Amino acid sequence: MSFTILIVDDEENARLNIGAFLTGKGYDIIAAASLAEARSRLMRGDADIILLDIMLPDGNGSDLLQDVAQLPYRPPVIMITAFGEIDLAVKAMRHGAHDFLTKPIQFERLEQSINHAVEVVTLRREIAHLRQAQLNSERFVLGQNSIFRRVISHAQRAAKVSASCLITGETGTGKEVLARFIHRIGPRSDKPFIAVNCAAIQNTMLESELFGYEAGAFTGAERRKLGLMEVADTGVLFLDEISSMPLDIQAKLLRAIDERAFRRVGGTKMINVDVQILAASNRDLHKMIDEEKFRSDLYFRLKVVDLHVPPLRERKEDIPELVGYFIRDCNGHMGMNVLDISQRAMDALKDYPWPGNIRELSNAVERAMLFCDDSSLELCHFPSDIVDPL
Repeated sequence: MSFTILIVDDEENARLNIGAFLTGKGYDIIAAASLAEARSRLMRGDADIILLDIMLPDGNGSDLLQDVAQLPYRPPVIMITAFGEIDLAVKAMRHGAHDFLTKPIQFERLEQSINHAVEVVTLRREIAHLRQAQLNSERFVLGQNSIFRRVISHAQRAAKVSASCLITGETGTGKEVLARFIHRIGPRSDKPFIAVNCAAIQNTMLESELFGYEAGAFTGAERRKLGLMEVADTGVLFLDEISSMPLDIQAKLLRAIDERAFRRVGGTKMINVDVQILAASNRDLHKMIDEEKFRSDLYFRLKVVDLHVPPLRERKEDIPELVGYFIRDCNGHMGMNVLDISQRAMDALKDYPWPGNIRELSNAVERAMLFCDDSSLELCHFPSDIVDPL
């Protein structure tokens, strides 16, 4: 990970000496001899860390702190002070400076201060990366399909009032993405979003995962464990593949939703919770109800708002926009600069039936970019079943 340090000092020897030392430590160095030049560098976003002399020919270096505070990335500022300017440096730190050094600069002290600033920049980068990753994971392409747009309209209404939703659709259509969207735009956006894949948890363990257990409830239960419904309190609980839930757990879930309370396994005390329930299934729940494999009362309790996500083959008009999004996303995490896709390739994508839906399209675009050496995706870059369908 590289870091660029802007040295702002009107003394050329100071700029050169400090710059040589920091270059030897592996940092990229840029320099400015005046406040105006420093502002120009800042507006271009050149600097990760700033070494700033207080006294400059065109003003007080502390004035730059106000400009830094307006920047989205807010580089840490280390003030450089001469003897007799300590009061100014202390005042600058009250206004947001990261640290201050006195002249003549002791390189050991300089390195220590830079290391601390690097930690701040690294943390901010990581937070920004995680935030963007989360937004990317929750983002979807609205597209032009009228059915999908109606789904989104209903989801927005459900989000406003924290209504329970049953999200149905084939595998890969983006049911969890839609659930995360409901969480993000609703009043619980700053509360937990807890996702549970019911199909991935053994039936014997699902009850204790959802509701938790008390110490001694069963062999191996050495201490109390909170259930995921309790962890999701005030937030959203997303139950993926709810069709895999055993009937006896369905009954307990229904009661917990109705009463907004439950007991931990082995417990007697009722635990009150306020949880918005979002459930998803890729199976025909009506058929499962007829086969007595899914409770009709739970089905209707969950389906306050019914959101059926259409398969990709029914919204092919959205494929160009989806492909554009996946290309931009892959450019970011693959370090590429693909700008286009040929018409031949796009026609093939529109003709393909996409049994794996949006997830399959995402994987196909990523695979194509892996084999692309130019700025445009061609048909030959895509998997053979798309290039030569049977």
